[in-house]
Parts: sequence; structure tokens; C-alpha cells
Amino acid sequence: MRREPGSKNDRSDEHRINNQINAPKVRLISEDSEAVVIDLEEALQMAKKKELDLVEISPNQDPPIVRIIDYSKFKYNQLKKAKEAKKKQKVIQLKEIKMRPSIDPNDFNHKVKHAIEFLNDGDKVKFTLMFRGREMVHPDLGFDVMRRVKETLGESVTIEKEPSQEGRNITMIVSCKKESKKKQTGGQYA
Repeated sequence: MRREPGSKNDRSDEHRINNQINAPKVRLISEDSEAVVIDLEEALQMAKKKELDLVEISPNQDPPIVRIIDYSKFKYNQLKKAKEAKKKQKVIQLKEIKMRPSIDPNDFNHKVKHAIEFLNDGDKVKFTLMFRGREMVHPDLGFDVMRRVKETLGESVTIEKEPSQEGRNITMIVSCKKESKKKQTGGQYA
């Protein structure tokens, strides 16, 4: 299972193995976790005898720390750990809710209810209020709707972007406060 430098699996961001290690002395960690400082050539001979690879675990130490292990199995376990760590990460998404200045009260309540669900899931919510035709004459109606949204959501949210007009739209971005996430009971804000 020995690999030589320059093989197709040789990448600079990976650990140095076998002949790629360039220190005269190394600190070899044995199976029973004891560290012994020996010559590099002696460590390479031990790895060759066991038909395994000499892998540089910590190159920044003096002397560098190495282990005799099966490199392909080592890389597999590292990839597995990285995938597990990635699974546990929560990706925050930006959900958009579109409204109109003349929104019906039931529609307004329904959209705010969906916004609360998104916030409970840890996502951010972007409220977009769209004007059509002559509705642009009354931007104050749009800002009133955004004010109602803020009042309905209450203190449980953080306004990341205050309502602002951009062309024919008014937008506002909200996210859940960190304390509110802890106080959640039954999927609703406390």
C-alpha cells in the first residue's frame, strides 16, 4: 500500500506520506499512543515491514509527528468525519413572502403565520411589497403594511433591514432573535 510522491493521489493539501516527509528525525506515535523520536529512515523501514504508510500527522512540530497507518483507510475516516460535521450544520435560507398594498386581512394573517414558521425553522424572511400601476402614488400604504408586519411579529424578531423602497417594491428582512429560539415552546414564539 506504499505510495510514492508524484502519484495521482498526491495533493499538496493532504498529509505528507512516506518519502514526501523531509525531516531527518520524526516523532513516531505507536499503536499504544507512546511517542518515540527516531530517524526518518528507521520509521520508513518499520512502515515498509508492516506494509503500511508512514503519515505525517502534525508537520508543525519539531520533530514532526508521524504514524504508521493504512493511508487510504485514514483518508476515508477523515472524509466520513467531514461529512458528519457538514450534516450537523444548519444552512440559513432567505425565504421571501410577497404582498400587495391592498392585502386582505386574512391573507395578511396567513402570510405572517408562514413567516413565523420560517423563523421557527431558523431561516430569515424577506417581505416584499409590490406596487402596480397607480399604486406607486401611495407608498405610505405600503409602509403601513410593513409596520403592521413588524407589530404582528413583535419583539421576537430582529429587523435586519428596515423597510425601504427600491423602485416598485418595498423590502424588509427579519430574523429570529437568539433568545427567542431558546424560549420556543411547541414551535411558537414564547
